[in-house]
Amino acid sequence: MPKLKTKSSAKKRFKLTAKGKVRFYSACLRHGTSKRPQQMKRQNRGSQIMCDADARIIKRNFLRA
Repeated sequence: MPKLKTKSSAKKRFKLTAKGKVRFYSACLRHGTSKRPQQMKRQNRGSQIMCDADARIIKRNFLRA
C-alpha cells in the first residue's frame, strides 16, 4: 500500500498545535476591506482555533501526519 499524502491545499491553510488542535486564519481580509466593519476586521486578525466538529473532519480527511 502506498502512503497517503497530505492534501497540498490543507497543508497551506491549516496547522496543528502542540495539543493537536487545528489552527487556521479567517477569510475576508484580502481585499474589499474598506466596506467591512472595523469590528469584523479586528476579530478576523490573527489565527483562530477551529471548533472540534470541523477539526475532526479536517484531520481525518486532509491532514495526514
